[in-house]
Amino acid sequence: MSVREIVLDTETTGFAVEDHRIVEIGCLELMNGLPTGQTYHVYLNPEREIDFSATRVHGITNEQVADAAKFADIADAFLDFLGDGRLVIHNAEFDMAFLNMELGRCGLPMIANDVVDTLAVARQKLPGQRHNLDALCRHFNVDNSGRAFHGALLDAQLLADVYIELNGGLQGALVLEAAQVAGGAYESQVTPFVAEDFVVRGAREDEILRHQTFLEQKVKGALWLAAPEKP
Repeated sequence: MSVREIVLDTETTGFAVEDHRIVEIGCLELMNGLPTGQTYHVYLNPEREIDFSATRVHGITNEQVADAAKFADIADAFLDFLGDGRLVIHNAEFDMAFLNMELGRCGLPMIANDVVDTLAVARQKLPGQRHNLDALCRHFNVDNSGRAFHGALLDAQLLADVYIELNGGLQGALVLEAAQVAGGAYESQVTPFVAEDFVVRGAREDEILRHQTFLEQKVKGALWLAAPEKP
């Protein structure tokens, strides 16, 4: 069976999810560990000011996103792109918190997709080293010379290259792809692209509870929060 993954990154107005919003989303599709060329990229009007400290990181200014779409305008298209693919995110807790916060503001449920946190993977596979994206690019000789600022789509593209290397490089991905093309008879001979020690996680119960609490506090009286009537 083919494995579809979405490498994802976000940029935000600041670091505290309680007070800040998303200003950029970038996604890149992998199929059996190989990029398909399909991407999703959008800048967003965060409906608040961007902290100067955040602009210094990603280079996005208030003026640049003043006329951009709001998250509610793109939520359906974004979720359609994700589908049921496994998400690949560096420091996943940060991005998932912001994405689920934005979905909560729209009255939508939190993302239930499985998630691979490449930060956790890198810490396990490369102990004693730095594990930020720049350091991993250097370790795997991934060209990040064009990364003057953080950018959601650029970072997703770099992370995809790093993720492939964490999984053994393109050769391993190509072997799996060949097995998929050849048919099921060869699948048992192929090591799964996502190694057993990779951290794959869906939403935890405490995260679901926090999401529900957020909805109750921020979107009071919403119909979707009402208990269903007994028949």
